[in-house]
Amino acid sequence: MPRLVRPDAVLVQAVIAGALSFAHLHDLAEAAGQNGWKAWAYPVSVDLLLVAAWHRLRSLRDAGEPAGSAWSWFVVALAASLGANVATAGLLDLGDVPDWLRILVAGWPALAFLGGTLLVHRPTSPTGPGTEPDPEPPSTVERATEPGVQANPLPALPAPAPATAVTAPPALVAHAQKIAADHRARTGSAIDTETLRARLGVPSPMAEAIAAQLV
Repeated sequence: MPRLVRPDAVLVQAVIAGALSFAHLHDLAEAAGQNGWKAWAYPVSVDLLLVAAWHRLRSLRDAGEPAGSAWSWFVVALAASLGANVATAGLLDLGDVPDWLRILVAGWPALAFLGGTLLVHRPTSPTGPGTEPDPEPPSTVERATEPGVQANPLPALPAPAPATAVTAPPALVAHAQKIAADHRARTGSAIDTETLRARLGVPSPMAEAIAAQLV
């Protein structure tokens, strides 16, 4: 035998209250000059803002963040819904709606759009609540100066080997002296190191060492 579905009293009450509030908002918008589909859009706008504000309020409260902005928009939407219920209860002549009420009804779409945008696109901080930026690792100097911590010294680099002095053979020096004398006799000036190196066919260090002995 199929199980009978038992209606939920809370759900039934919510449907009845929502339908009545929807009808009151529609009647008030229509009385304020919003005819056709526009009169039906007003109760949808008010109810959606109310639900969005409540959802944002719950999210911020669960995250431990301040929810002042969500509370403000929730009160605005609730005031619009309650105001329509009271206004259509016989306290207001729907055949002669005052100008200030027409202004409020006409300005509601812009107010609802602003509220919905701020609720949905609310900026969030880059770091969530309770999170802290990662601490920077201590430098090598700080580690070395901490008590009880001995810094590991870097291995000493070997000292560069001194340059080996170039020694020219005496016979090569004597030959260079003849070349230098011949160059002075022909040109009237002392032979330079590059010319001496070319005439002897030796590397530059050797030529410099020989030229130093010719001075």
